[in-house]
Amino acid sequence: MTDEVLDIAVVDDDPPVRDSLMTIFEIEGWRVRTYPDGDSFLLEAKRQKFDCVILDVHMPGRSGLEVLEALGGHHYTPPVFVISGQGDIPMAVTAIKNGAHDFLEKPFDADEVIAAVREAVEATRKRAAQGNDKLSLNFTGADSLTPREKDVLAQIAHGASNKEAGRTLGISPRTIEVHRARIMEKLGARNTADLVRIVFTDGG
Repeated sequence: MTDEVLDIAVVDDDPPVRDSLMTIFEIEGWRVRTYPDGDSFLLEAKRQKFDCVILDVHMPGRSGLEVLEALGGHHYTPPVFVISGQGDIPMAVTAIKNGAHDFLEKPFDADEVIAAVREAVEATRKRAAQGNDKLSLNFTGADSLTPREKDVLAQIAHGASNKEAGRTLGISPRTIEVHRARIMEKLGARNTADLVRIVFTDGG
């Protein structure tokens, strides 16, 4: 996917942030559309297909979380990264629980941003091509998991570390940890061994 031109949406009310991200992506040869607020982006998102969306958490009007919800959360296929300052990390974690792919922490490192977007798009496409994650989902509580949580659980159940799971799914190890904690809470697992037992014993 190295030479492929991606379509990126940047949604942020701060002009310097929009300009900075636009420059980073355009140097890579990608097409970028920027939006100063959630409403202008949502209008276009209905008719324009994006490969990835970069979304600020704090905006006047609709917040990043409200925009994410309007997109459909976990059902919106392209990966959505939320922009987070250090103080916004709890909100970024909430966004991940509600369907965001991962978060980008300010200040941005250009190479890290490009790598994160590229990995996220590749992982999303690979997952779509593979269809189901080949994990039996007959265990108690499986219906309570989001599609992303099922992906993470499949990785954990087959022995992947947070780092390995993150590489496969195109998300950071700390985001894997967020999902892992959420999965354990939903399934009532005390630890990873307990989690694997639930999946393979109940799931058959």
